[in-house]
Amino acid sequence: MSTLKGRVSLITGGNSGIGYATAKKFKEEGATVIITGRSTEKVESAASELGVKGVVADVSDLSAIDRAVAQVAHEFGKIDILFVNAGIFIPMPVGQSSEDGFDNLMDINFKGAVFTIEKFLPILNDGGSIVNLSSINAYTGMPNTAIYGASKAALNAYTRAAATELSPRKIRINALNPGPIATPIFGKTGMSEEQLKEMGDMMQNRIPLKRYGKPEEIAEVAAFLASDKASFITGAEYNVDGGLNINPIFAV
Repeated sequence: MSTLKGRVSLITGGNSGIGYATAKKFKEEGATVIITGRSTEKVESAASELGVKGVVADVSDLSAIDRAVAQVAHEFGKIDILFVNAGIFIPMPVGQSSEDGFDNLMDINFKGAVFTIEKFLPILNDGGSIVNLSSINAYTGMPNTAIYGASKAALNAYTRAAATELSPRKIRINALNPGPIATPIFGKTGMSEEQLKEMGDMMQNRIPLKRYGKPEEIAEVAAFLASDKASFITGAEYNVDGGLNINPIFAV
């Protein structure tokens, strides 16, 4: 397969999980791949494993995004695909939300995503593709995700408006809304092993397909949206969730 042959792609948060799987998929499809992440060690390790270019950049730091843009422009000139994948999950019950948690979620999931797009637009070729990693939590009303879901709902709203405004440049922008995916993100929440297992069992039992998704399954849809196969798709949202969003009260 070579649906992305000759394209230069950049993936934020590409050193693990969905970003890593998508970097691998994009490379298999013929793209030149650049990944970014906050940890120098993790970015360098992932880039070496994947055989791609690694750039250290924290999307919550706008000056770091500026430096990443300058480096990519210097080494590659322009890019054709931007996968805005970097994000965090912090569970916070309503009434117990912390200011730090709120700021972290919004700074990375929304502000960081928006300014990644804004700052890379000058070096994104006309006719290029932007894919934003959002979440079905933008809609589900799942407990403990009020702020997280709000950060993703805001990103989806931005995606819809941006699709209209970027259309004169023939740039397509779409959102991917994964359901529960087996990635390291849950292990970074500070929850205990028991809490994680309880949450995992509860979520898995409510998914009609009765399992978590795989990062590779999200990567497949990201590669489709980035390719010419999706040339008439912009401003859209794709739920990749095993049916959870359409049937949230599915019986066990």
